[in-house]
Amino acid sequence: MQISGFRFMMGPETGMRATITLTAEDGHMLPAYHTAPEGPARGQLLVLQEFFGLNDHIRSVADRFAALGYGAIVPGLSDRAERGAEFGYDPEGIAKGHALRAKIPFEESLLDAKAAIDFVKPHGKVGVVGYCWGGSLAFYAATRLTDIACAVGYYGSQIVPGVQEVPRVPLMLHFGDDDASIPLSDVETIRRARPEVAVYVYPGKHGFNCDARANYVPASAQIAFGRTLEFLWKHIG
Repeated sequence: MQISGFRFMMGPETGMRATITLTAEDGHMLPAYHTAPEGPARGQLLVLQEFFGLNDHIRSVADRFAALGYGAIVPGLSDRAERGAEFGYDPEGIAKGHALRAKIPFEESLLDAKAAIDFVKPHGKVGVVGYCWGGSLAFYAATRLTDIACAVGYYGSQIVPGVQEVPRVPLMLHFGDDDASIPLSDVETIRRARPEVAVYVYPGKHGFNCDARANYVPASAQIAFGRTLEFLWKHIG
C-alpha cells in the first residue's frame, strides 16, 4: 500500500484532519478522509460510506467518532466508478448513487477497505462502521477481511445474498422497520442464518440514521448509536 497526497486541516473537534491518497492491492488509487482525536486514540474506525460519495455528511460522521476518541478513516469507494463523485439526498442523487454502486463489485470495494485498514492498524485495534452501501460492506468485511476486531452495519441491503458467510469477528446490524429496500423478511432471514450476529430493528425508513436525509429519525438514530458505541467500547476500547 502506498500513501500520498496529504492535506492537513485542524478543527475544534479533532486533533487532525487530512485528505490522503491510498493505493489498493490492485493498483487503484483512491482518496480517503482521515481524522484523529486530540489525545491518544481509543482505537481506529474504518467508516464505510453510503453511495452518495465522500461527502460532507460522511466526513462529519468520522469527525463525531474522532470527538469521542477514535481515529477514523473514510475511503472514497465511489472513485472506482467516478472520480470525486458526490450526490445529494434528493431523488436524482439517489438514482445516481444506485447507478454508481452497481458499477463497482464488492470485491473491489473490499480492496479499498483493506487499504484503509492497513493505514490505520498500526495505531490500534480497528473496528468497521458502515452505512447503506457501506452497511453491506461492513458485513463482508466481517466475513472476508482480516485485521479488524468488530463490525457494525446500518441498513445494508446486499447482505442476504451472502448470508451464509460466517463472520470472523463480532458483528452488529441495524435496520429500519419501514425500509423499502430491505423488507423485514430479509431481516428475519439474516437472523435465522446468523444467530450469532446482534440484529436490531428501529422505527424508520432506509437512512434513518442520516441527519442529512428526510428519512432521519432522531430517536432511532440515538438508540442505534448508543448500541454501536457500547459495542465498540467492548471490542476495540
